[in-house]
Amino acid sequence: MTETFRTVGGRGEATLERRGSEFIGLVEPVDTVDQAEAVIEAVQSAYPDATHHVPAYRVPAGEASADQLGEVMLREWCSDDGEPSGSSGKPALNVLVQQDLQHLVAVVTRYYGGTNLGVGGLARAYSAAVKHAVDDAGIVETVPHERFTATVEYDDSGTVRGILESEGLEFEASYDERARFQVRIPLEQASALRERLLNATSGRVDLE
Repeated sequence: MTETFRTVGGRGEATLERRGSEFIGLVEPVDTVDQAEAVIEAVQSAYPDATHHVPAYRVPAGEASADQLGEVMLREWCSDDGEPSGSSGKPALNVLVQQDLQHLVAVVTRYYGGTNLGVGGLARAYSAAVKHAVDDAGIVETVPHERFTATVEYDDSGTVRGILESEGLEFEASYDERARFQVRIPLEQASALRERLLNATSGRVDLE
C-alpha cells in the first residue's frame, strides 16, 4: 500500500500588508524540483518590479518507482533573496515543515513600503503570507504522482482520450501535428496505464 502524504489541494494565494509593505504569498503542489523552479520563475516574471521573491519548497529529491517510495528523500530548500539572513526564507519553509506538507512550493513576493520591519517583523510577515496561502489552497492527503506525455496520431487520439477520461485522470490535451496528452497519475497506477495505452493503440503511442 502506497503511503500517503499531506500537501495543498491546488494553487493558493494570499495578500497582506505590514507597515506599507505588501506581501503576496503563493503555494502550489509540485512533484519535482524542476516543477518547483518553474513556479518560482513564473512568479518572478509575473511581478518583475517587486523588491523580493522569497521561495521555499519541499519536494522529492529524485524519481522513485512504486516499490521504492520510502527510499526517496525530501529536498528542503529556501532563499532569503536579499532580505536579512534568516528573516524570510527559513520562516517560509518552517510553515511547510510545521504543517508536515510536502510536494509543494511557496513563493512570497514583497513590495517594499519604505519602513524597515526588522528581522522579527519580516519573519512574521513571510510566515503569515505562506500560512494564509496554504489556508486558501486547503490541505489534502494524497499519494505520490508522476507525469508523462502520451503522443499519438490523430486516428488514435480518441482512443487515448477515452481511456484517460474513463480512468478519471488529470490530463491536458494539445493538438498540433500530433495529439499530445500530458498525464498526471498516482505512481502505483502508472505502469498499468502505460501498458493499457500501448495495447489499445497496438504500440503506436509514444510515451515520455
